[in-house]
Amino acid sequence: MAEPSGFGPNMSWDDLLKGMGVNPNNGEEGGAQQPQPEIHFKKPSKKALIPIVIVGILLVAFLYWWFHPAINIHSDSLWSFVCLFIFLPLFLLFRSLSKKAEEGSLKEPPNAKKAGTFKKLSWVPVGAFVLVLVGAVAGASFIPGNAARYSSILPITTEDFAEDIEMVDYDTIPVIDRDSAVLLGNRTLGEIPEYVSQFEISNMYSQINYQGRPVRVSPLNYEDFFKWVNNMSTGLPGYVIVDMASQNTKVVRTETPIYYSESEPFDRNIDRYVQLKYPFYMFEEKSFEIDEEGTPWWVCPVQTRTIGLFGGETIERVVLVNASTGECQDYAIEDCPQWVDRAYPSDLLVQQYNWYGTYLNGWLNSWLGQTGVTQTTPGTNGLPGYNYVVKDDDVWMYTGVTSATADNSIIGFVLVNQRTSEAHFYYISGATEASAMESAEGQVQNLRYSATFPLLLNINDQPTYFMALKDGAGLVKKYAMIDIQRYQNVAVGDTVSECQKSYKALLASNGVGATSSDGTEAAGLVVKGTIHSMASAVIDGNTHFYVTLEDNDQIFDCALPAQLEIVGYKEGDKIKLTYIAGDGICTVSAIG
Repeated sequence: MAEPSGFGPNMSWDDLLKGMGVNPNNGEEGGAQQPQPEIHFKKPSKKALIPIVIVGILLVAFLYWWFHPAINIHSDSLWSFVCLFIFLPLFLLFRSLSKKAEEGSLKEPPNAKKAGTFKKLSWVPVGAFVLVLVGAVAGASFIPGNAARYSSILPITTEDFAEDIEMVDYDTIPVIDRDSAVLLGNRTLGEIPEYVSQFEISNMYSQINYQGRPVRVSPLNYEDFFKWVNNMSTGLPGYVIVDMASQNTKVVRTETPIYYSESEPFDRNIDRYVQLKYPFYMFEEKSFEIDEEGTPWWVCPVQTRTIGLFGGETIERVVLVNASTGECQDYAIEDCPQWVDRAYPSDLLVQQYNWYGTYLNGWLNSWLGQTGVTQTTPGTNGLPGYNYVVKDDDVWMYTGVTSATADNSIIGFVLVNQRTSEAHFYYISGATEASAMESAEGQVQNLRYSATFPLLLNINDQPTYFMALKDGAGLVKKYAMIDIQRYQNVAVGDTVSECQKSYKALLASNGVGATSSDGTEAAGLVVKGTIHSMASAVIDGNTHFYVTLEDNDQIFDCALPAQLEIVGYKEGDKIKLTYIAGDGICTVSAIG
């Protein structure tokens, strides 16, 4: 049998190795290094790329569904989403491809042209990001013309306090603040064991005007994810309502359960639901309200940016979402239903007024001369300080206005309708809310009570701060009224009625509130008679005349200089006194 070609009995070992394709000198001195075999990777086909593209699209779609930014060029959340999940990945991808093409690989040699192309493409997302920054800068207040545009977003009219603000109705004064309402609400929920084990109260507690009463309402939430799993088919049973005047609190069970809430994790999450239903709307801070029939609604204001890309925020529409059925109603802001109380968020209104006060006389003046520059008064916790007043069946936000140096006095205060953004300014000099709170606390310093942020009341045509005084447990123990213009005049009482009586007497003793805004006599009791006796005394540096009348056991206090006419009377003279009844001593407010 013939031997295979190349093989024979005289074949050497080297010949045998060469016949097998192996260099016998490889790795030895003098031997030639053989090239290593190249590894070739198969280029992915177009069909193989299709699943990758689909997965990428689905991933972006899921991220959009989860974060649900508004599809609007003025939305900062959209640009944050695009920069993080589109611009940045594209930049890194093109940079990586450019470097790979520049260095080459076993598969392809270096390609400077391709590397340059990828490098240029990497600048596309960078350029888009720069355009976004330019748009943001275009809304800056120092851009010519922008200061005037900022100052005109919230039109302000100047009004007279005594004429515009009605005399207070003591039955509807909110005597507690938000923190106290939260305590009362949680306590009420604790009285229903089957609710406590499954639900909790949302921290929203929106203040609204409901059937003529100042109340705070807040929906129930699922306590955690597992409680949601147990109850998602039956929904949330209702909401909590706290009467801010009577302090009555109850849990209201709705006829149809609440299915759309903040505690829903998926499709029925109220933020996700309304944003995906109106993908091009930019929604501001929402609130929870009930209409006059007690039906729960989510009030979702739609914002617009009027200066540059992100500046000059205001509200242009309102979307109302039925919390039980998911029904949506879309209104222009001027067509918003009367029962809605909070179309404009309070913080936004404070910001808009600060734009007005800061840029009214131009941008340069806002930080150099500061002529006429004003701002709202801050709260005691460093956040904006404001409270609410019910007027014309609407809820108005009010806050004091102070100078640019933010001293301890106000030059006036502003009321803004939270449904229409109608704004009124009142020129009244006096103490800031924080100063008034300190003054009230000083009256009961031995008890170490803390004052709530004041309400604004009209008492005898005098702007008055009203606040509750709470103990360390957050329970209301006393009430205080303070004259805004003369904040050393502080009246404290265990009840609102007692506090009011003491305050009116204090005003009368200082000659304040003797006549009403139309020039008629101030409200009060009237007595006529013959002076039986007169005596004077100096109290706290002020002279007081104490008068008694024949056939009358009461003592009437006529304080000077308010009731200076009393010096012209003597015993035996006929006199007419308008007074405020007190315990033992009546305070005279007018002498006829």
